[in-house]
Amino acid sequence: MATRNGERFLPRQLESILRQLAKDDEIIVSDDSSTDRTPEIVASCRDPRVKFFPGNAFFHPAYNLENALKRSTGEIIVLADQDDVWLENKVDLVRERLKGRSGQIVTLSLDGEVIDAEGVVVCASIFGMIGAGRGLVKNLYDNTYMGCTMAFTRRLLDVALPFPKTIPMHDSWLGLLSEIYGEVEFVPEKTMQYRRHEDNASFRRPFREQVGSRLALAGNLLRRRLLVGTLPCNRN
Repeated sequence: MATRNGERFLPRQLESILRQLAKDDEIIVSDDSSTDRTPEIVASCRDPRVKFFPGNAFFHPAYNLENALKRSTGEIIVLADQDDVWLENKVDLVRERLKGRSGQIVTLSLDGEVIDAEGVVVCASIFGMIGAGRGLVKNLYDNTYMGCTMAFTRRLLDVALPFPKTIPMHDSWLGLLSEIYGEVEFVPEKTMQYRRHEDNASFRRPFREQVGSRLALAGNLLRRRLLVGTLPCNRN
């Protein structure tokens, strides 16, 4: 989880995650220059599974998330936004889908409901709202990978880290690398409530910036392919 000034919704999200975790699981929280009570809220969690890394100054959600990924130790990694809510089936479903696949690059994108700031459901399906689905060209043109819906095996980090300095966002980078080097599954079960509100970190860029970011993403994918293209990314 990458946090920044998330005090408004963070306690509810931490609660929804912790109640699903096994004793050997972990929540990695990397904070990016919060000026509100976010660090205090995380630090107040008297749970050894919460591992907090404050004091960062990335000023960008992708590189804050990269820091959390570098600190993680688990064979299965599930991304979480600070302002959403996990439904009670999420962790069990991820474990079931990724069981016995740790030697492969496998990424899941799991559907959910869309809620507003007050927790009212405003859309029944994230996938339906954004037209989510596989495809390199499709997702280069208009990315439908959302980090908060994604879970993957640790093997993905072998090709995804370090993040290039010119990727538009981490979710498209991770999703497209998963398509190139491994397997991607879009899972229709609802496993979370994705909260849309006025302070969301994601946003729509002007058209010219969108074109530039897509070109930068394509270039970085090509360079990473040349760098790691001969590595045996999947193994039994």
